[in-house]
Amino acid sequence: MSYKYLLVSREDRLTVVTINRPEAFNSLNAEAHLELEAVFDNFAADTDQWVAILTGAGSKAFCAGHDLKQQASGGGLTTPKAGFAGLASRADLVKPVIAAVNGAAMGGGFEAALACDILVAAEHATFALPEPKVGLAALAGGIQRLPRELGLKQAMGMMLTGRAVTAQQGYAMGFVNEVVSGDVLEAARRWAADILACSPLSVRATKEAILKGLTETASDGMRDEWNYPSMKAMLESEDAVEGPERHLR
Repeated sequence: MSYKYLLVSREDRLTVVTINRPEAFNSLNAEAHLELEAVFDNFAADTDQWVAILTGAGSKAFCAGHDLKQQASGGGLTTPKAGFAGLASRADLVKPVIAAVNGAAMGGGFEAALACDILVAAEHATFALPEPKVGLAALAGGIQRLPRELGLKQAMGMMLTGRAVTAQQGYAMGFVNEVVSGDVLEAARRWAADILACSPLSVRATKEAILKGLTETASDGMRDEWNYPSMKAMLESEDAVEGPERHLR
């Protein structure tokens, strides 16, 4: 498929999604949101695609959030059912998504990055939830995700002031996995390669159990995880037999 605001490529089992609005700091208008929702719908349904990377075009911005020009002209802040960037509210996606943050990740752009499972950032990248500065709030998952990732005080410090933090600060705070001085997309591909070297069913079962476990006690999670769909699929698969056999050879 061709897209107006995205570049999408498939590299064997890997899908690379690039927001392609560098002239607008890769901010998302209504049509771009819908394109991203369709891309991640297709990724989720495609049995040949196991891992995705989300990045932005150029070196200035990963995503600057909603297109404020659209909002100012009466276009509102409408996002698709799957949430900001077609990703932030997608609770049932068990395939891994890696954020390759190539520049500023602001507002919804930061929230889209937080919705990914691994976050790799260029050393010049910055992150902020500046919504309070413009009379809004981080309603694309930031209010929920940031305190879980950083702890209450660090999250409050960012969200109540709207202040930006650097990639290195994000690494120290714990929401950035790696800070890259070179090509951030190539670094994200390295992370993807490590995931692709594992059993896809095991990866999906692990992601599903981790995310569901965030809302349960440890004992409840250990009891319930056996019944999660991806876990049952893994345990009933040939991988669960062939993997240990291959390891013992």
